[in-house]
Amino acid sequence: MKTAVTKLFKIQYPIILSGMTGVSTPELVAAVSNAGGLGILATGNLNIDQTRRAIRTIREITGQPFGANIPLMLPGAEKKADILIEEKVPIVNYSLGKGDRLSSAVHSYGGKVIATVVTHKHALAACRDGADALIVTGHEAAAHGGDVTSLVLVPSIVDAVDIPVIAAGGFADGRGLAAAISLGAGGIAMGTRFMNTVESPVHHNTKQASIEKNVHDTVYTHKIDGLPCRAMQSKGADRLIRDRIPMIRALFTSRDAANAFGFPWFKMLLGILVAGWAKSIQLARMANAYKPIQISLAEGDVQDGVLLLGQVTGILQDTPGVSELIERIIAEAAAAVNQTTRCMEQ
Repeated sequence: MKTAVTKLFKIQYPIILSGMTGVSTPELVAAVSNAGGLGILATGNLNIDQTRRAIRTIREITGQPFGANIPLMLPGAEKKADILIEEKVPIVNYSLGKGDRLSSAVHSYGGKVIATVVTHKHALAACRDGADALIVTGHEAAAHGGDVTSLVLVPSIVDAVDIPVIAAGGFADGRGLAAAISLGAGGIAMGTRFMNTVESPVHHNTKQASIEKNVHDTVYTHKIDGLPCRAMQSKGADRLIRDRIPMIRALFTSRDAANAFGFPWFKMLLGILVAGWAKSIQLARMANAYKPIQISLAEGDVQDGVLLLGQVTGILQDTPGVSELIERIIAEAAAAVNQTTRCMEQ
């Protein structure tokens, strides 16, 4: 299958692993890339040394193109971006920030840049800042999708930009891939679907929960981690949503987040306190969500933990290997296209 996305990144299939914090590890990244897709490493929960080691580990287990994601609003993001540049990561995916400096540096060694966006404003800004492609994330997505569903958001941004678009949010099978291409996208990015694969590091209980839940079993609110965010309904999620004084809890939880980011705890706590009221609340919620999210992924506690989960959870039925999944999706997409062609000819 050839699209603008496969040509740009020199990959076999237009299927991308989203850079999910705590999920998109070197092993999962390499599995997706080795299967013909594009694996994107999540660096959000890695410190500087861990980021460098993860990149080098990926290179040891795959010779295929891969990427690394960096959320620019997180503490220490600038230093972490320098690591990606020093290591000459082939494809850098950024989100939640301005990417002009990053794009320029990545292009200087021949790399490509993907910006993750949820609005037209940010899509156009990313184009001006030098992005080579966009991941356009709709409302259905796990974690930080936008207010508009993929069915509408994707074609509207395809019409507004002149670089390849990768559709994210609501994609888990070949029907979704065929639909995304029909909407003008050059490929799909999947998070929840790749989270539930054999190579995913996520706990078995959590994978099983994603099979058992239906399309109605998620919530979307800014009160989980400070940004509009989709997660599975649970006691842990409800606890964060009902918290009216997140600043107090953050005095204790920010230490866990700081340790994970490799950022001095005092500096993180000070940053939360002096950021202005609205920003402080956002950062406090982000700190409070860190440990519950890790509990759901690593320990399989999806009740007291918080599982970031897309609405496609309702169409997941198994835990396949990555290679099997990608081959299945390509076959399903071809079947969907053939069915559409037959219908049009009748």
